[in-house]
Amino acid sequence: MSAPMAAEEGPSYDTLVLGIGNLLWADEGFGVRVVEEIHRRYAMAAGVMVLDGGTQGLYLEPWVRRARNLLVFDAIDWGDDPGTLRVVRGDEVPRFMGCRKMSLHQTGFQDVLAAAALMGGGPSDMVLVGIQAVELDDWGGSLRPQVRARMDEAIALGLAELERWGRPATERDRPLDRLTGLVGNGFDIDSYEAGGASTGG
Repeated sequence: MSAPMAAEEGPSYDTLVLGIGNLLWADEGFGVRVVEEIHRRYAMAAGVMVLDGGTQGLYLEPWVRRARNLLVFDAIDWGDDPGTLRVVRGDEVPRFMGCRKMSLHQTGFQDVLAAAALMGGGPSDMVLVGIQAVELDDWGGSLRPQVRARMDEAIALGLAELERWGRPATERDRPLDRLTGLVGNGFDIDSYEAGGASTGG
């Protein structure tokens, strides 16, 4: 999935909620699935942008450069038991994004942070909400049940960070239709799994 527009063309924001990963490689899609659900269920405060970053790598630099606060969701290999959630803050975020990297986008995201700083921008406060994947080597697969079951907890952790930044989200009276949500074109999780994506069961 790609960013919806050039960063310079988008609305003004100081807080970026970013999901990164590859939807086509099972639990690698965790970060994107979390922001998809946040967008569907919550309205953001003024100054907050929710973005499906996919595997865009350095193309995300203009978006990250504009953010004062950065909240990232991703699947990370930190050697924990599968399905374990962790919250990492501040200067630890780039280090954890590169520990035992699972895919090229993680090393690429370290480069995004460095490039944003080099351009004179980038976040002053960063938070990573990451999960230890169960399965990655399944092209065309979806989230494993053990990972999908932690999504609500991951969302709650992220919402707490938005609250801390003075940017609380508001639960929608009615969630957005998945087909018109953040991830479209049949890649929303229900359509993706209905189309035959395995969940490892």
